Amino acid sequence: MKHWKNCKQTKMEYEWKPDEQGLQQILQLLKESQSPDTTIQRTVQQKLEQLNQYPDFNNYLIFVLTKLKSEDEPTRSLSGLILKNNVKAHFQNFPNGVTDFIKSECLNNIGDSSPLIRATVGILITTIASKGELQNWPDLLPKLCSLLDSEDYNTCEGAFGALQKICEDSAEILDSDVLDRPLNIMIPKFLQFFKHSSPKIRSHAVACVNQFIISRTQALMLHIDSFIENLFALAGDEEPEVRKNVCRALVMLLEVRMDRLLPHMHNIVEYMLQRTQDQDENVALEACEFWLTLAEQPICKDVLVRHLPKLIPVLVNGMKYSDIDIILLKGDVEEDETIPDSEQDIRPRFHRSRTVAQQHDEDGIEEEDDDDDEIDDDDTISDWNLRKCSAAALDVLANVYRDELLPHILPLLKELLFHHEWVVKESGILVLGAIAEGCMQGMIPYLPELIPHLIQCLSDKKALVRSITCWTLSRYAHWVVSQPPDTYLKPLMTELLKRILDSNKRVQEAACSAFATLEEEACTELVPYLAYILDTLVFAFSKYQHKNLLILYDAIGTLADSVGHHLNKPEYIQMLMPPLIQKWNMLKDEDKDLFPLLECLSSVATALQSGFLPYCEPVYQRCVNLVQKTLAQAMLNNAQPDQYEAPDKDFMIVALDLLSGLAEGLGGNIEQLVARSNILTLMYQCMQDKMPEVRQSSFALLGDLTKACFQHVKPCIADFMPILGTNLNPEFISVCNNATWAIGEISIQMGIEMQPYIPMVLHQLVEIINRPNTPKTLLENTAITIGRLGYVCPQEVAPMLQQFIRPWCTSLRNIRDNEEKDSAFRGICTMISVNPSGVIQDFIFFCDAVASWINPKDDLRDMFCKILHGFKNQVGDENWRRFSDQFPLPLKERLAAFYGV
Repeated sequence: MKHWKNCKQTKMEYEWKPDEQGLQQILQLLKESQSPDTTIQRTVQQKLEQLNQYPDFNNYLIFVLTKLKSEDEPTRSLSGLILKNNVKAHFQNFPNGVTDFIKSECLNNIGDSSPLIRATVGILITTIASKGELQNWPDLLPKLCSLLDSEDYNTCEGAFGALQKICEDSAEILDSDVLDRPLNIMIPKFLQFFKHSSPKIRSHAVACVNQFIISRTQALMLHIDSFIENLFALAGDEEPEVRKNVCRALVMLLEVRMDRLLPHMHNIVEYMLQRTQDQDENVALEACEFWLTLAEQPICKDVLVRHLPKLIPVLVNGMKYSDIDIILLKGDVEEDETIPDSEQDIRPRFHRSRTVAQQHDEDGIEEEDDDDDEIDDDDTISDWNLRKCSAAALDVLANVYRDELLPHILPLLKELLFHHEWVVKESGILVLGAIAEGCMQGMIPYLPELIPHLIQCLSDKKALVRSITCWTLSRYAHWVVSQPPDTYLKPLMTELLKRILDSNKRVQEAACSAFATLEEEACTELVPYLAYILDTLVFAFSKYQHKNLLILYDAIGTLADSVGHHLNKPEYIQMLMPPLIQKWNMLKDEDKDLFPLLECLSSVATALQSGFLPYCEPVYQRCVNLVQKTLAQAMLNNAQPDQYEAPDKDFMIVALDLLSGLAEGLGGNIEQLVARSNILTLMYQCMQDKMPEVRQSSFALLGDLTKACFQHVKPCIADFMPILGTNLNPEFISVCNNATWAIGEISIQMGIEMQPYIPMVLHQLVEIINRPNTPKTLLENTAITIGRLGYVCPQEVAPMLQQFIRPWCTSLRNIRDNEEKDSAFRGICTMISVNPSGVIQDFIFFCDAVASWINPKDDLRDMFCKILHGFKNQVGDENWRRFSDQFPLPLKERLAAFYGV
């Protein structure tokens, strides 16, 4: 390739002329790079990289973009985009002359007559600006702002396009002192253009200002009233893009400046009602976000109540599939089970590491785990659309108004649910599912009629009706399970199992997910039907394509969690294990499908207990290997990051969790396997890993191995305890939780030998139990571990009794009677006998905690009795009467009945 001509520098103007031959070579390359052939593209890439070594190569690129009008637009634009990539990668190495030439060419050509070239120049400008060049290009913003006043439409539009991109990319620096606050000039300037005659310009102007709402930029807040006034003036704009930006602005203002919108709220709501029905779906979607955002504001209930009669029908109407949705979802393809999945259909899964938690007395509804019943019925369409947004808004509003919403919904539902057109009927079923959470109480009288109707819809001839029905039924699973099983549970289960074997993949997926929800609600109610359920799930193994297999693993794991040891029958094991082990043998160690399979096996192993013994050796070995491989790969990557890539640590986390499941399920039977492996050495490394999830899972495994085969753990305790101590950091809730639990399990095994380790952990534990806003699970585990430490080493722990007794009592009063609670309370009683004065001030809390026991073991009950009577005798009858008069009545009665005080 030829050398490029030298650049001549004259007074002010930077004159640069391309060399003809060089120019031809570059044009040739630009043409070739538009070829569909990937080999040609690769060669072009290499040549472009080589050309980057010539200082004025970038001059040629800008020249083709801005000056070479004879070339076709796509080639010119491509030249600009290659230059943009060079700016991103090498801008700091551009010679000054080149940089100046590019900047001046950009500003001179921002008004090119071609929209494509204008947009390319705009992208190039904002890329240079975001490379920290806003400071080094002081005339950029003033120049662009002055170009806005140009008589020439192209110049004004090009400058605005560039400014909009700069506002999107550099909002923060524009609103800082670095640049002398240009927004004070820019924002009033943008506001003037809201009334411009060109729709494109109006749209740019609103979009520019919108960048500064959420950050409550001072310059905008000063002009907030004029901004809102101008928005209202654009309310009826004929250009969809303008209406969309107006809606977007109002949604953001709702979060940021509700005070300014309140006086106009009635009109805004009326306007948003119109826009939610806009002919342009993008406008309707932006407007629909308004209801979602408003529902999160405390004033929602009062503001919207008079508009509900109009709003609810609009949202319900938005929940129908559009014609385009149906085409995209292949709504007319009823059978597709034999068509393999394309890999990009399969979303990445995230493994949730093991957390050790206590069982509670409440009704078994966990408050933290409500993240899996999102309205997730059609993930192949562009993820967020009017249908989903309308359904989400209805769901949130149902939670705001509860049963007050029903008078507006029930008349519509009657019409929809029995409609002859499937699209309408389908939307009614979605409505019914969307209101399930908020309006459950008010829906109960209608469910005896609706649930059988829905169960019938499970065999509708349209696949999209069958799939949404699965989801809606899962939203009512809690109620179904609360009724006599033969009434609804049995027919629902029978039909859902048929849908798991549907010939349509979308229905299979919906049915599998719904069945997992039903399993969680029904738990052991499913035991009588186990053979039938397993039959179906195992048959699905042979039938499913890739994506649904992953959901099937989850349904099997949830089943094992729900029925527990009832699964441990030879005939069930014979059905379930062969297909699981067959998949296990097929998958390579690098295959991410191992995650759901290992999670599933972990649940199955815990449920089967000794029933898993015949399968445990190869499973155990492979898990240890996965941990070892990952650690080795991580060490190589640490030593030579450029040569070895970082491993995916999820493999190790899932393997540690399955080992925990094995230890929990097999108990002492795992001893032989541990003896023959180096798992403790590996665990020692995992416990010190940078990644919190790895530590979290390794502490869970440490606790489970401590329970299962302490003889192998004990020699390592001196190494493990200091690590456990440093991980009692509540910043990482789950790591801290599992470390705390493991310390408790270790102390029970160690007994008095725990003494030297108490100083490493006690202060942190007492600090955690007294911390405000600590999650319930962590408080409970901390209390149990403090109790256990006090049980084995009362002399060391009792002196601190006064510092933790009160939060200790309040956090353990709600957990079920179990071994952990038992050892913790023995500990507290022992400590009270060593240091009785430590409990005096908070004795009422101790009484309340004692009363939370349903049936303590006899010797524990005696300990309680001794302490209660000891206290009563010490203060005398009169004082005791005064003291116990503060008790709530149930507490008084329980203590009298159980302990005679």
